[in-house]
Amino acid sequence: MSTLRLEVNGRDHALEDIPEDMPLLWVLRDRLGLVGTRYGCGIAECGACTVHLGGSPVRACQVPAHAAAGQAVTTIEGLARPDGRLHPLQQAWIDHDVAQCGYCQSGQLMSAAALLARNPAPSDSDIDTALAGNLCRCGTYLRIRRAIHDAAARLAEVGT
Repeated sequence: MSTLRLEVNGRDHALEDIPEDMPLLWVLRDRLGLVGTRYGCGIAECGACTVHLGGSPVRACQVPAHAAAGQAVTTIEGLARPDGRLHPLQQAWIDHDVAQCGYCQSGQLMSAAALLARNPAPSDSDIDTALAGNLCRCGTYLRIRRAIHDAAARLAEVGT
């Protein structure tokens, strides 16, 4: 086992003794203490473990950590602004009371952020398609959709 170098949320990490087949999820949670990324199903079906890898949403439970070397990894902890202000999606989630149990929310937010990065004015259909792989047992899908539209409007307002 060699040293694994990862850039996570803008910070460089050198990690020792990471098995070649260890999923990124466990490196984030167990080695880096970033527990906002959740373990849900372990087979990339629920979306709770969604993070950005090189700007694209991926299921961290299925990505070997070594495959992430050389690419920027962003977790829910890295979604907020560097000054600590919430990302417009995070604020919209609060404003629209999206979370109930909250377990799936970090994955939902990361998928939504990737959607808005590539499509700043998504339709309901765009949202449903982009978040189809993120399951919410509480069924807050309509609030999620409203929050994404709200965040899109806020982002368009400030031009970011």
